[in-house]
Amino acid sequence: MKWIVYILECSDKSLYTGITNDLERRLEEHRTGRGAKYTKYRNPLKVRYTESRRTKGAALTREATIKSLARAQKLALIAAQAATEFHG
Repeated sequence: MKWIVYILECSDKSLYTGITNDLERRLEEHRTGRGAKYTKYRNPLKVRYTESRRTKGAALTREATIKSLARAQKLALIAAQAATEFHG
């Protein structure tokens, strides 16, 4: 099963990092207030970054790494992925 590590941008411009094995379902949970407490009142949400991992453990490890980054580092990660997709 593939696991996805994602970064959401909330309406207040804050960034939320999480993992899921079904991104569309998880986004719906966030948008309807059934996701994380953090995102409950911060709609609308925009997916800014995703990456895949083979196992839940690997996704949790990567999530923790991303959460420990400073905001500027998270924005750099997002920008790097956007540049790769653009020039793809």
